[in-house]
Amino acid sequence: MGEATRTGVVLSGYGPVGRAYVDHLAGHGDALARLHGVRPVVRAVRASSGQCLLGDDGRPVPPRPSWDPPEPLDETLDRTGAAVFAQALPSSPELRALAAREAVTALRRGVHVVTATKSHLLAHWGDLDAAARAGRSMIRISGATGAALPAGDLSRTALRGMGCRTIRACPNGTVTFVLDRLAEGDPLDDAVGEARRRGIAETDPSADLSGADSATKVRLLAALAWGWDPASVRVRAQPVEEGTAGAALGAASRSRRLRAVAVASLDRPLLVDVRLEETEPGDPLHALTGPEKAVVFGCPDAGDVTVSGGRSSPTGAALAMVKDTIGVTADRTGFH
Repeated sequence: MGEATRTGVVLSGYGPVGRAYVDHLAGHGDALARLHGVRPVVRAVRASSGQCLLGDDGRPVPPRPSWDPPEPLDETLDRTGAAVFAQALPSSPELRALAAREAVTALRRGVHVVTATKSHLLAHWGDLDAAARAGRSMIRISGATGAALPAGDLSRTALRGMGCRTIRACPNGTVTFVLDRLAEGDPLDDAVGEARRRGIAETDPSADLSGADSATKVRLLAALAWGWDPASVRVRAQPVEEGTAGAALGAASRSRRLRAVAVASLDRPLLVDVRLEETEPGDPLHALTGPEKAVVFGCPDAGDVTVSGGRSSPTGAALAMVKDTIGVTADRTGFH
């Protein structure tokens, strides 16, 4: 492999995922260059309140008080010559419009987008796709479809021509952990508290327990696999609540495990159904423990294809972004 290509990156969002992304690129640049022929370098970090330029020499991100006021993204892209725009903004309604606007700006300029932010993907999928086509650029969303779980890659490319007709998933590690604790006799509040203590659950786990997060991830997987517009997908979700403890204990008494299973099917277009389901031994979703995740892609002729594991953490999401960054920039020939 020849000399590694230095690839400029502008990062938007500097919370736990953004910091983990910057730290990994800085600490593993030599290994990435040696293994993949590309050395991504973060040349600017942006947030709603400011931005900092880092140049090309690997300097650390300075403290927030020393950042400059934010400038329009197109100016930052011009100044840095970045080839990749990475998004690690929170998936909040308040930041959805900003995430969409900046992603469209980058894509139309021919800058690839790598994102772990979900909100704009759900609401602006068509706009993002049109911008990418206009700019002949790519958008990759592994960090939004299951952190380090590579389900997005399977949906997008690896199952092409395999006749996938169903997606059946437990893509939310928090709810799997909570259900297992309920099956051991914990009250719901104690189970959620333990998930928070271990760093599995967010401060507000309502999207996890309601089924909304699981539905979001499967909506995105279905969009990649079948071309569904996530904004048009209906969601039916059965939440985990106080009364769920009895169902979890009952399943355990029958050597089963209660799981929050999100399902999409070509036989029921534009619908994602999240339901509490007793799973039996032999089912990949039954085998999950703690905060593990899994997706089963149903391919009638080829057989089911299952992917499981992948850490649910800021580091896991950041590594998914690193993988996507390499994927959109590395020069691929031969077996590579």
